[in-house]
Amino acid sequence: MNIPLTPVRFLRYALQQYPGKTAVVCGPERFSYSQFAERAARLAGGLRQIGVKPGDRVAFLSLNCHRLLEAYFGVLEAGAVLLPLNIRLAPDELAFILNHAEASVLFLQNELCGLVDSFHQRLSAVHWFCMLDHHNQAPWLLPQTYDELLSSATPYRRDIAEFDEDSVAELFYTSGTSANPKGVMLTHRNIYLHALHAALSRETSHDSAHLHTIPLFHANGWGAAHTPTLRGFKHVMTSRFDPLEILRLIQDERIESLGLVPAMAIALVNCPEFHKYDLRSLRWVGLGGAASSPSLVREVEEKLGCQCYSGYGLTETAPVLTTSSMKPGLRWEGEQRFTGQASTGYAIPGVELRVVDANDQDVARDGEAVGEILARSDGVMKGYWKQPEETAEALRGGWLHTGDLATWNQDGYILIVDRKKDIIVSGGENISSLEVEKTLLAHPAVLEAAVIAVPDQKWGEVPKALVVVKPGGRVNDSELIEFCRSRLTHYKCPRSVEFLESLPKTGTGKVLKRDLRKKYWQGQNTIGVASPVHQESSM
Repeated sequence: MNIPLTPVRFLRYALQQYPGKTAVVCGPERFSYSQFAERAARLAGGLRQIGVKPGDRVAFLSLNCHRLLEAYFGVLEAGAVLLPLNIRLAPDELAFILNHAEASVLFLQNELCGLVDSFHQRLSAVHWFCMLDHHNQAPWLLPQTYDELLSSATPYRRDIAEFDEDSVAELFYTSGTSANPKGVMLTHRNIYLHALHAALSRETSHDSAHLHTIPLFHANGWGAAHTPTLRGFKHVMTSRFDPLEILRLIQDERIESLGLVPAMAIALVNCPEFHKYDLRSLRWVGLGGAASSPSLVREVEEKLGCQCYSGYGLTETAPVLTTSSMKPGLRWEGEQRFTGQASTGYAIPGVELRVVDANDQDVARDGEAVGEILARSDGVMKGYWKQPEETAEALRGGWLHTGDLATWNQDGYILIVDRKKDIIVSGGENISSLEVEKTLLAHPAVLEAAVIAVPDQKWGEVPKALVVVKPGGRVNDSELIEFCRSRLTHYKCPRSVEFLESLPKTGTGKVLKRDLRKKYWQGQNTIGVASPVHQESSM
């Protein structure tokens, strides 16, 4: 017997097994799994009621809230495709995505109504605009709010046998850098099997509570919507990252797990009030979205009193590919453990990884040779929406070409050394900006650091450090350069240091290196973007 694989089954299972258990906490509102499932079914019924047809794209422009979480099941229940939007995008970017995806419905929060008002007339396919939280008198909006739509709808649950597991369930647009963003198509099968494989990679209890600290429109956020539901966890929503609010929720809701990008972790462990809160319920913190340093992993474990490890994934992989937890049979001692847990990690169940040279041949597993990460798994996307050539290029040879450069060792652990575009090529030598950043972050006065290529008449380009100092910290540029030279080969070390009050970041805390580079490369003929690194690289 083959039953279609769809994440809708996760909420169906939770309804059967944990109907009275608390499913979602969102501000003052609390919902049991029975209520959660009922609301998702009513969303499906409401979408059908306003004319949404199978395959239609339904977009959400929202901060983290229970309504967006409901969409991960209710939109799919209706047979439609969920399109979560990044609220930090500019009006032109949002208009491009909605038109490219041909979304027929857009749900939005009241505080984002002005943003949508600035471009809604340019949208060619959206027929219905619906407020998620408050009434608004704008004439282009449906008179009903989201909750009124649900209250007037008849709950709808499709026969599971009617689902096509290979059809698109969710559509996510990657960040555009030099070109327009690409729509990543994830199927019901992709999402279902990814969630099962992710569950196998972590030890959790059935009474676990997961705190959604990362936006659900981001890969690190929506990847956490499904497995906790299957396991009957309590989803705790937070709309914005505020260290004091995060600490309060950990204490009051007895949070066991949460995901952080390094910038969030840095803010949390440096919060002066963290010691006032009872954090004993925490079992693990997952770091992702950007490279972590061993010193940050150590600090999280020491201050928050839980296990901390890294992971790696992409929007195209649903998203998780690796975990950096210690494998059975390995024995990491002292600093070796923090170094291991800050690495990119090894493949979770269901994932195959390779590290290859420019000819797609595996590099040596010696922890030194550098190549591009290739991935193959049940979670790898169906392709890019309406972009067959880009899909064929990314999936050539039956493997996803990630664009991330890494080493791997004999134990199967991968360590990303950089993105292709962020590698610094100085005098023919390849320099990993991540390696230099981790060295800078080991200095006790450094809060954040970004290393970029800047033009140099002699070497073509050289590394430059952009540093944010901890409150009360004192360090100058020559001290930091000398600190790096005591730990790295000299050609890898920054030639100059600039101190900033903050680093430009995305909404999820990733440093925008392209923004940092602009000022130094204006008027240059080329941008400091490296070509692929070959196995013989001296990195």
